[in-house]
Order: sequence, then structure tokens, then C-alpha cells
Amino acid sequence: MSVNGDLDKLIENLPAFLREHLNQHDSKDQLIEIVLDLGRRPEARFITGPQYLSQKIISWQDIDYMTKRVSKFSNENRAGIERTLHRISCIRNRQFLINGLTCRVGRAVFGTISAIRDLLESEKSILILGKPGVGKTTIIREIARVLADEMEKRVIIIDTSNEIAGDSDIPHSGIGRARRMQVAKTELQHQVMIEAVENHMPQVIIIDEIGTELEVLAARTIAEKGVQLVGTTHGNCLDNLIKNPSLADLIGGIQYVTLSDDEAKRRGTQKSILERKAYPAFEIIIEINNQSSWTIHEDVKTSVDLFLRGSFFVGQIRQFALSEKINIKAQKFLNQQNLLLKKDSTDNLTLLEKNWISINQSRYEKSLNLKSKTLIIYPYSLSNNLLKEVLLKMRVKFVLTNEIRKANLIIGLKKHLNQNFKLTNLAKQKNIPIYSLNQVSFYQVSKLIQFLCS
Repeated sequence: MSVNGDLDKLIENLPAFLREHLNQHDSKDQLIEIVLDLGRRPEARFITGPQYLSQKIISWQDIDYMTKRVSKFSNENRAGIERTLHRISCIRNRQFLINGLTCRVGRAVFGTISAIRDLLESEKSILILGKPGVGKTTIIREIARVLADEMEKRVIIIDTSNEIAGDSDIPHSGIGRARRMQVAKTELQHQVMIEAVENHMPQVIIIDEIGTELEVLAARTIAEKGVQLVGTTHGNCLDNLIKNPSLADLIGGIQYVTLSDDEAKRRGTQKSILERKAYPAFEIIIEINNQSSWTIHEDVKTSVDLFLRGSFFVGQIRQFALSEKINIKAQKFLNQQNLLLKKDSTDNLTLLEKNWISINQSRYEKSLNLKSKTLIIYPYSLSNNLLKEVLLKMRVKFVLTNEIRKANLIIGLKKHLNQNFKLTNLAKQKNIPIYSLNQVSFYQVSKLIQFLCS
């Protein structure tokens, strides 16, 4: 990963006594924000914790010096520094005079989204959940650049507070070739979202901080038009989203349904239950637990349905660090996998869970046999280089072979496998499992390998 922070451009706009101290500080590169409150000592907040920068207290002159060197404050009490990603937020007194400043350091971090690149290739809509300050905006800025530059998509960013592309009419280089539409007032964000689709033919729309019912409705409208969405919203986990009435429509909406006596008895539930109303606007959800650990829900529809039936499960946990390879812990259908090992415990399961078990039992048993072995793969109508790239990235022990008899599994493209009866018959005779892919892509192959090794 590499970082482009323009930190010096923020420091040079601070009062002189603060500039000198920060320029000499050992942890300058770990700075998160600077807090300047009238009558208090200036404070810097680093990744490791807060520190006072000086014994001198902040005066009216210090705050006035800073505010004159940044752009004009918006109705949201936010400003920026030209051609940077830094955000300056102000606190006002009852006379509407500024008596406090929060200077947030904005950084373009390249390589942040390497852990979820396969999800971007799936072309599904992605929602990122996290608390304030965990780096959601940094992540979607990098997503915009990768989609626009490396995947050559037509990307438009709805930049409400100019945090994604910077406080300037010329967007910051951190977004690559993606285009940016600024929003004059926060309450107009939903209108600009629809305008972007109607006027500029995007393939992908990036939205930061979806928060109102109108914005949720606009997101649903865009998803129904076939445009890929990448958005962020506040929340710790999927549970928070389901229980938030104004945001629940992002994952299909929740409604009470009254069942008949017979249906309630068949399901083993109460007569009044919660169900999902519609198809989710976002098909994948990423929970930012911290800067190096993310929880992935690859099938939001199933996750929500199982959660409402009291069988919530974790999809995946992806962990990574600057100097290490990505570590993917596949914990998909955790509750259901435990149940598969206990066939006599299925009496009290819902119909959805029983169906899941019956469909996946044989596949799961095969994966148990494979995960402890070196995968000897016979690739059929697949690129060996693509397979090697996925397997090496996931740190799986493997051998690629050209002899079917030596293989312990066959991976191929579905439409070609269906036409080769000789291959499928030979695999049955040798008891070699066959796994088919609908299309050849990094995303499809990595999902299959995750399943085999989970």
C-alpha cells in the first residue's frame, strides 16, 4: 500500500507555533486530526492516541488566522483546502462566531481494497458499514479509482461534502478517471443521484454517507435501473441496518407478516413474524471492524432472511496488513455447518434452513474430504494462469495436472463440461468430484476455492 497525504499543505495553514511542533513530531505520519478550541490547548489525535501540541492556549486570533486560509464554510460547517482531501469542520457559538475547529487529515491510500478486489469484479452493488473515522471514505475513493482506471468503468461520484475528491473544482488525483458531481446542499443529494443516472450514463455510482429515506429511495431506484452502486452508511454491523427504519430499505425493508395457524405450526414460529419486503438494493455488505479486518456478507438476501429467523451467520472475515498477505477466514453459513454434523438436531429448524442443508449436504461432505489435502486439479476450459493466481493468493496447496486419473477434483466451465460426456463419465467412474463455473473470472474461481477450503 502507498499513501498520498498532502499533509504539509494542512500544516502550513496552521498558526506558526503549531507548524514548528508538528513538523518536528516523530508520529506526524500517523496524525488523524487536529483540534483547536478557543481557550484550550491545541490537541493532535494520532492513531496511538491524543497529545497536546503546546502549552499555549488557542486565542481568537489563532482561529481567525486558520479560517482565513481555508475555503468558505458550507451550510454543514465544513470547509477544505484547495486540491487536497483535508476537511476543516467548525463549531459556532450562539452569535454564530467560530470558536472551535476540527482539522481532519485526508489521505488517498492506494492498495486499500486489495482484499475485496474480487467483489468489485462481480459487478454487484456494495454497501460499506462502519463507525465514523474507520476509513469508509478512503475505501470508496480507492474503489472509484480502481473501477475507473483499472476496470475501465464509467464511474460518477456523488460528492456531497467534497470529502471524496477534495475541496476544489478540479478533482483530486486519488479518484483517477472517475468523474465527480458536487452537491450544493446536503438535502439535495438524492436529486443529484438520480440526475447522474439520467444525464451521464454511468455504469457505477459512488455515494458517501447514505442517511435519509429520500437517499435510500434514490439508491433503490438506481439499483433497479441496472447501475452498480457503491455506498457507505454509519453502523457497526448488518444488525444495526436491519433495526434502523430509515435505512432498512437498503437491504430490502422489513415488515410484519401474520401467518395462518397451519403455516405457523408448519414453520414452528409465532403467527406474527418479521420478513424481508423486497430484493436488497445492495447485494454485498462489508462491515469495517477495524482498518485491517473486514466482515463480508456476499449474499445479503440470504443473510437478512436467516437473521430474521434467528439463524444469523457470519459470511467471511478478511484480515490484511501492510507487509503481509491477505488472510481470508471463510465462515460462511457457520450455524448451518455445525448443524450438518448433527443430523439428528434438525427437528426444530425452519423450512429455509432444512432446504439449505438438503441442497448443500453432499457438497459440504466433499469439501471436508478435500480441505485437508493438497488439491490436485484437472482444469477443463480454464486458464492455468488464472487458477494459479487465485490459489497462490489464497495460500492453498495445489498441483495442476493434465491427467484426469491423478486429479482429486475437476474444475471447468459449465457449458463445456455439459458437452463432454466422456469426461463426466470417467470422473464418475474414478469418483472425482466436478465443480463447474458459469463464467471465467477471478471472482467466480475465488468463491469456489473458498467453498472447497472452508
